[in-house]
Amino acid sequence: MENNEPNPKPAEAPKPAQAAPAPMHREGGPGPGPRRPGGPGGRRHFAPRRKVCRLCAEHIDLVDYKQAQIIKSFCTDTGKMLSRRITGACAKHQRQIMRAVKINRNLSLMPYN
Repeated sequence: MENNEPNPKPAEAPKPAQAAPAPMHREGGPGPGPRRPGGPGGRRHFAPRRKVCRLCAEHIDLVDYKQAQIIKSFCTDTGKMLSRRITGACAKHQRQIMRAVKINRNLSLMPYN
């Protein structure tokens, strides 16, 4: 009962060629155009780097109205104060900056508009 011949393999039928999948549209369905990275809607979810208060990093305890260079860096060219969300200042220093800007405006060192 010994058989030296290997077992014959059954013939495999050739698989039909599959068409490439249709590109995804913004809503998730097939549509024209290339697929945008980041999933449906094209939004990328990432955590931005947390801003550190520049004044705390430089160990500046008190912001005075006489420190014009520091105050101007937290304002726009027109004299508007930038928010904490943009500057990254902590609440304590933002209050000091706000007070210094208001004093400078009152003394006509900075514009109101």
